[in-house]
Amino acid sequence: MLDQVTEVLAKVKAAGAFATRRTGAAGDLRLEVKGVGPVTFPISPATARKLCAAARPARYGLRDQTVLDERVRDCWEIARSRIKIDERRWKKTLLPQLERIQRDLGLPGGSTLKAELYNMLVYEPGQFFVAHQDSETADGMIGTLVVTLPSAFKGGAMVIEHHDEKVTYRGASDSLTFVAFYADCHHEVRPIEDGHRVVLTYNLLIEGDANWIGAPGAPKQIEALVQRIRSHFETPLPPAWQGQPPREPPDRLVYLLDHQYTQKGLGWNRLKNGDAARVAALREAAERLGCEIFLALADVHETWSCEDDDDWYGRRGRRWRDDQADDDDPDSPTLIELCDSDIELRHWIGPSGRSPEGISSQVGTDEICYTKASVDLEPFASEHEGYTGNAGNTVDRWYHRAAVVLWPRERTFVIRAKASAVWAIRELSKTLGGGAVDRALGMAERLLPFWTSAASREGSRDFVENTLRVADTLVEESPPTPEELAVLRGLRGGS
Repeated sequence: MLDQVTEVLAKVKAAGAFATRRTGAAGDLRLEVKGVGPVTFPISPATARKLCAAARPARYGLRDQTVLDERVRDCWEIARSRIKIDERRWKKTLLPQLERIQRDLGLPGGSTLKAELYNMLVYEPGQFFVAHQDSETADGMIGTLVVTLPSAFKGGAMVIEHHDEKVTYRGASDSLTFVAFYADCHHEVRPIEDGHRVVLTYNLLIEGDANWIGAPGAPKQIEALVQRIRSHFETPLPPAWQGQPPREPPDRLVYLLDHQYTQKGLGWNRLKNGDAARVAALREAAERLGCEIFLALADVHETWSCEDDDDWYGRRGRRWRDDQADDDDPDSPTLIELCDSDIELRHWIGPSGRSPEGISSQVGTDEICYTKASVDLEPFASEHEGYTGNAGNTVDRWYHRAAVVLWPRERTFVIRAKASAVWAIRELSKTLGGGAVDRALGMAERLLPFWTSAASREGSRDFVENTLRVADTLVEESPPTPEELAVLRGLRGGS
């Protein structure tokens, strides 16, 4: 059934692209730089040299550090505090461009795209910036805007990639060039051959609530998605072992998104391109089916059997590759077969934007679907294990992904209880406190299939005492039948 869900989601097309280019006149941009004075267009070679003299070597973000390394980034940087722009006049050009960019990137209506100036960059002949990914330096940041100022130069093309797609953009000598792209895109600036490339860089932020229900997705696609998801939740899973009965249907459906998101950058109104369209379809399907729906971050770990070049790795031992994984590296091991995988969901966000309590948990393989496999993405770390004794040759790869999680609303108690036995006992206690003894017994009965496993993860004395107190209260409030007594024994025994 998951393959059929994926098939439908793959047909929900993105409303926009991962990058876009626009041009505009420079008449509304009145710009001054401290130590240089007014900058007129097109920028002359003499003014460009003054800008370089007033600048400092540009640094770049590497994980949680800011690094200076001319082998990676070789250009000049002028801080925004030294840049003065007539904002009232500049908005006449910038705001209409942002509206066009918002449509180009497929961002939903109901929200507003804003641009915050970050800095000015100046590239001299021979300077460049190798392929990299921008850090999300502000809350709500969804992408980057690069405004190339009019000047005469050769080379310096900007190449932007997302997965297996690539675009190349160049500046112009007589107009402004606006290039915008999502923050998880890899991009580079090719070496300048002649002249100077001068740009203003902006953080792109999305504000306001997106319009989701009724968003992209033809009615037939939405109806097909509803039917496939319903079947997913109603169809028993095959037996774990031959000769055993079928297992219960899956609890959840977990769809892994294509774009990358940080904890600061994940939000319903900050979903990117194809993710926005498919999440809109899933949200509408969840509404029709009466399902809970959440966003979450997913930590993905995969172990693959592989073949590699012994000259690079050797027959024994390990080699870490952190933030340097490159599937195009000829020395990288060739992946053969997926041996094992596990996914943990964390940092949940509900439709209201709040983080619910007690849901984070491991994900079963029968619950996961995606339109882009993790192996087709770039891992943030990879560990190679060569042949050791009888052990095979393997590679472990780790990914950060985001996900949409949904389940039938009537399963909420069981799903949250599996993730947190403490939460389950607290809910039982609240139900008893409200006088709903029969309901509490029914809730306790639903815990039994997994209670021993869930309770074993909670070792605090308070948890054990609270569990025993709930079981004792159930006995006192209503003398149990033999069937109910079995439920209470299971509850006590699991603790």
